[in-house]
Amino acid sequence: MRQRLWAEALGSFFLFATVVGSGVMAERLAQGNDAVALLGNTIATAAILFVLIAMLGPISGAHFNPAVSLVMRLRGDCCWKGLAVTVAVQVLAGILGVWAVHAMFDLPVLQFSTKLRDGPGQWLSEFIATFGLITTILLTARHRPAAVPASVALYITAAYWFTASTSFANPAITLARSLSDSFAGIAPASALPFIAAQLLGALAAHAFDKAVWDPA
Repeated sequence: MRQRLWAEALGSFFLFATVVGSGVMAERLAQGNDAVALLGNTIATAAILFVLIAMLGPISGAHFNPAVSLVMRLRGDCCWKGLAVTVAVQVLAGILGVWAVHAMFDLPVLQFSTKLRDGPGQWLSEFIATFGLITTILLTARHRPAAVPASVALYITAAYWFTASTSFANPAITLARSLSDSFAGIAPASALPFIAAQLLGALAAHAFDKAVWDPA
């Protein structure tokens, strides 16, 4: 369990730092072109996802995401106490990653996002994004386990662009991004509906997978 928690901490730190840090860098270099900024953000996120899942997957499963950890708990992984500790580690390590980005870019370390991301379209996007992410993980792990790192990275690459919300699909990173007033940020007031939609999407994916591919 100790190694699993360290793996989740390391992965969450670098994943969250990459999402926010690449957003800061992209915004600075894109000269106001949001499409270019989002492209840079997307490429960096997909690249680090592949690396982290390939590197840490054998140790912890490479969740870095409370929605993923919840579904794995429902499927018999670990225990509820272990889930609570894992989620706490993901959140705290991820926030440290965001704060490290602020320090690297000479920004105030402690800040809150002012970027509102509200409305039914945004919430539906997060439901669909998380449903797709969990389904990708479950089916690829069942049929092509060696392809999980690439599948997840490529799914997130696509979901950044086909969802109106740019696919947060992760309650912990949603919380951490509310603490960064940057390109990747989300206002704290917008975070709770995102998290609710993500958890509903994860539970729906779990139920769908059990009903269709694992009826036993």
